[in-house]
Amino acid sequence: MPIKFRLTLMSFLQFFVWGAWMITIGVYWFQHKQWSGSEFGAIFSTLGISSLFMPALTGIMADKWVNAERLYSILHILFGCTFLYLPHVQDPQIFFWVILVAMLFYMPTIALSNSIAYTLLKKNQYHIIKDFPAIRVWGTIGFIAAMWVTDLTGNKALEGQFYISAIAAIGLGIYSFTLPPCPPLQSKSGNRSLNERLGLNAFQLFRTPKMALFFTFSMFLGGALQLTNMYGDAYLSDFGSIPAYANSFVVRHSTIIMSISQISETIFILAIPFFLRRFGIKHVMLISMLAWVLRFGLLAYSDPINGLWMIILSCIVYGMAFDFFNISGSLFVETSTDANIRSSAQGLFMMMTNGFGAILGSSVSGYVIEHYFTQANGRMMWQEIWISFAAYALVIAFLFSFLFKHKHQTSNSEKIE
Repeated sequence: MPIKFRLTLMSFLQFFVWGAWMITIGVYWFQHKQWSGSEFGAIFSTLGISSLFMPALTGIMADKWVNAERLYSILHILFGCTFLYLPHVQDPQIFFWVILVAMLFYMPTIALSNSIAYTLLKKNQYHIIKDFPAIRVWGTIGFIAAMWVTDLTGNKALEGQFYISAIAAIGLGIYSFTLPPCPPLQSKSGNRSLNERLGLNAFQLFRTPKMALFFTFSMFLGGALQLTNMYGDAYLSDFGSIPAYANSFVVRHSTIIMSISQISETIFILAIPFFLRRFGIKHVMLISMLAWVLRFGLLAYSDPINGLWMIILSCIVYGMAFDFFNISGSLFVETSTDANIRSSAQGLFMMMTNGFGAILGSSVSGYVIEHYFTQANGRMMWQEIWISFAAYALVIAFLFSFLFKHKHQTSNSEKIE
């Protein structure tokens, strides 16, 4: 079986596992369980807490001791087993701890999947800048497929979403054991520094001002990503409390509407190689930040009928906002680091985006919304919420344009300039 097809299937299932619950858990939390908003912020912070150290730790393990594909398989199986238990939890505090354990297993698999794909593509003489986006786009398709399955089976507010994710994760874990080996690349012999022996080489990237700034702004953009994941579907579903919108397609199938965002991703992923070569990483990331401003701004003034076009356009813009940051950033890290710290560097990128960034986005937004943007009757002030998110993204874009010094040079090499 061709290696590109095998990696495509891995990418599809990797994000199917996430898409089955990531967008709809807000509907489950607020409508089915009717738990509080501050506790919901804590739930999303589990993505960040686990990403603070697990991607870096597993990256070190894959670089030094364990085949990446075997570690990847084990983590998915453990995640699936944990998620099988999650629907039986009836206490929000216990729910937090169970999902934290699940995220400790799942979050590092995102960076590992990138590392596995890059390793096997290079071994088979493929060009990662040209060939990886076409493989990664199937991860987005998997995310879309999972969202549709969850919605159309009537599970967007029920426990079934967790079972769908668990079964897919266990299946992916078993399948991944059949992938070609991706052994550690770091030498086990010779004179090495303490950092090399402990696998902490990747953290030395912070000594380079450009890389330090890159990781810092990755953290801030990671916060923006959590905002739309946490509240997007809940926002659309909340229109159901308004009689004029209660029976609209947007309310009844909010998850399918939100999936337009992922459909948009499939287009922008394929455009990444052109934009990187044409404009360079700085301008591509700046475009991503401005796209977040537009994404949040459109949602602030939308509604399921007269403002439906704004909802759809915001979903289209999301594809650019997400891809031009996450995928381009991953490629930038890959082509800016040595092969022997590849997995560690990808883990570090994940730590900043889905670790510190997720904690920043989830904890701060949860507190601010509950204390400043929630009415006495419990209704959320959605327009003010989205405007504040847009202002946040605009400030980040302004600072990035001045602080991140990087001159793009057009090149035919694999290096991203």
